[in-house]
Amino acid sequence: MDSIRQQKTANLIKKELAEIFLFDGPNIYQCMITVTKTTVTKDLSIARSYLSIFNAKDSDAVIKAVRTNTKDIRFRLGQRIKNQIRIIPQLEFFINDSLDYIERIEELLKQ
Repeated sequence: MDSIRQQKTANLIKKELAEIFLFDGPNIYQCMITVTKTTVTKDLSIARSYLSIFNAKDSDAVIKAVRTNTKDIRFRLGQRIKNQIRIIPQLEFFINDSLDYIERIEELLKQ
């Protein structure tokens, strides 16, 4: 169970990452990236964000590009939330494939 502080920090990071990807996603990654979930460890040192990637030919290549740009994304996140949080957490990105899973189940049910 996450504490209230963890939840507030995770929601703040999720909101700001969503804005970063909203403005940079189409320009840098040529696709739309949505932050679906963010969790923060108890010591607030690591933030794990789950991303949904739309309009991409290869979502694995996009997530790889996001992971290589993690340092820049963290810097931009720090500029946005520097007055609200003391230490900017390390960022980890994962693909949220729940939409693909749901689509696959619907295909199987139609058969």
